[in-house]
Parts: sequence; C-alpha cells; structure tokens
Amino acid sequence: MSRRFPAPPSLAPGTPSPTQATGEPLRWGIVSTGSIAGTMARELALLEDAVLHAVSSRAQASADTFAAEHGIARGYGAVDDLSGLERMAADPDVDVAYIGSPHSEHAADAELLLAAGKHVLCEKAFTVTAAQARRLTDVARASGVFLMEAVWTRFQPGANRVWDLIADGTIGQVRWLSADLAFAAEQPPGHRLWNRELAGGALLDLGPYTTLWPLSILGRPDAVTASGALTDQGVDAQEAVTLRYPDGVHAQLTNALTSFGPRTLTVGGTEGWLQAGPSVTHITEITVADRRMRQGRDEPVVERFETVGRGYVWQLREVTRCIQQGLTESPTMPLADSVASMELYDGIRAQLGVRYPADDA
Repeated sequence: MSRRFPAPPSLAPGTPSPTQATGEPLRWGIVSTGSIAGTMARELALLEDAVLHAVSSRAQASADTFAAEHGIARGYGAVDDLSGLERMAADPDVDVAYIGSPHSEHAADAELLLAAGKHVLCEKAFTVTAAQARRLTDVARASGVFLMEAVWTRFQPGANRVWDLIADGTIGQVRWLSADLAFAAEQPPGHRLWNRELAGGALLDLGPYTTLWPLSILGRPDAVTASGALTDQGVDAQEAVTLRYPDGVHAQLTNALTSFGPRTLTVGGTEGWLQAGPSVTHITEITVADRRMRQGRDEPVVERFETVGRGYVWQLREVTRCIQQGLTESPTMPLADSVASMELYDGIRAQLGVRYPADDA
C-alpha cells in the first residue's frame, strides 16, 4: 500500500520550522470574525512571511474590533451597497484570503474572491454540495489562482507518520478502521452548528476529519451506509457511517454533537494495529503494535510529536509555499479530493434525510 498523496515538503527531514519564511511575504485577508478566524489570525502571526493585512465582516464595528485585537491593518464592514467582503476583495493589497464564514457562505465567498484574483484557503467543509465544489474548482482554474480546502490534519507530522507507517506495511494489509469525533455541543438552537440555513450539523462540521482517514488510507468506498438522528430543524445531530470496500474491508465512522467520545483513530491490519490521537483532528501520539512486537515484547511502541502553535501552521506553510512557487493547488490537498469528499457527504446526507437550501439552488 502506498501513500495516496505526497507528504508536504515542510515535513521533509532537515527542513526548518514551518514558521520560517520560504519566500516573499504574503498579505492575508480574513473573512469573518468568529472563533476559528481568531485562531487562524494568531497562527498566521507566527509565520515570518505572513502579513495580517485585512479582515471583513458584515458590521464595521466587528471588523474594527477584530483588526485591533490582532494587529490587522484594515477592517472592512458593509458600506452603502457594498459588503465587507466585496470591499476586501477590491483591496489590491490582499494577496490571499482565509474564509472562516459558516458553511452556507463558503461557495459564494470563495467565488467572489477567486473572481477578484485572490488566492483562497477555505475552511472545511469546502462547500455545502459537490456541485458547488466542482464550480469553485472550475472558477479557480479559470482565474489561475490558488484554492485549497483547510483540512489542517493533512499537513501535521503525526498524521503523516500514520500514513507512512501504513504505507510501509508496519501493520500489514489494512482490514478495518474506526474513527470518531464527538462532543456535547452546548450552543443555542440558532448557532451555526444547529442552523439548517447555515448548513449546520455533525457531518459537515466533524465529518471532514473522520472521513479523511478511510479516504486517505483505503480510497473511495464501494458502498456507504449511514444512519443518524436529526433535530427538529432537520439538522443531523449525530450519525454512524459504514464505508465498505472489496474483500470485506470496512471503515466505521461516528460524528456527534450530542455526546463526548474518545476522538481516536484505530486501524487494524493483518500484521498488527495502530491507534492515534488524542484527536483525529490533531495527531500528536501514535501507538503501534505489530506481529513482531507481540512476539518479542509486551508493550506496543508509542511515538509522540511536538506541535507548533495550535498545529495549523503546517497548513499555512503549505498555502504560502504553493503561492510563492506559482502553484494553483496543493499536491497534498488537491481539489479533486475536496470534490470527492463533498460527493461522499451528498450521499450520506441523502440517506440521513438532511437537505439544505443549497440543495435546491
């Protein structure tokens, strides 16, 4: 078994810290002033070649507050008939934008920025539907600018070690895997997590992390079975998903906003097993037990990995490197993978009975 995508260059032996510059500085714009936008602003501040230049919000006051908090030069809110995003897209000094708006806004926000010639890093889930993902891919390629979905796990040292261990045959042929991501969400009903109009729910918020593992290790499944529980609004509160592959190989995934879980990845192979955590989103510890270990020692091998910042900087380094080198997509996180993921989510939502306004657009 081989890796399904290349490791990012920032993880190659002997490479410097991902915070160190790899070329000319890029001037960043941030879309939205929510919690993830704040996290990304703090992570960007760690990069030597990142300049926090602008932020957009629906309200000027929110943009000004966020800009002051993070040392951002310009804050854009709505003025007259122009939204804050439109004003930021028209700023010639913005090179690349990070989109941290709700899922329902990703496609429109990204398309506006791409059409304005801005490079884009769009938070997961990439879009709401596969049709939107395919359109964004076409727009980016026609515009000749960089576009990537922000699945930060792909760029982490710990996660890449998991893929290398499996590719090296350490646990033999993979026969099954399980991944869960769950927490008891305490947000009110109108919050984006529970809001159907904003494409809330467990699948689009948590699913990009649990589905990452079978898609990257086993590829696209032959069949998918999903069941779950919906809220009164029609948003999925939790689901169990089984992906089936040839010869009985399968993956079991759980996403939940209703309860807590271990958030771990477990992979079983013909020669051993591995478990990674403390969360499927951010791998900093891997436990491995193969046949040779079971025969010669009592304890599995545990590998631990240090992080930098909150762990997003490897992703930001990849975006920066690609743009500096004139690439329009990342070899490690290609657009085709984002489209394939959205196609999978469309099928799962159909089984769950979850429909969003974007499905009728």
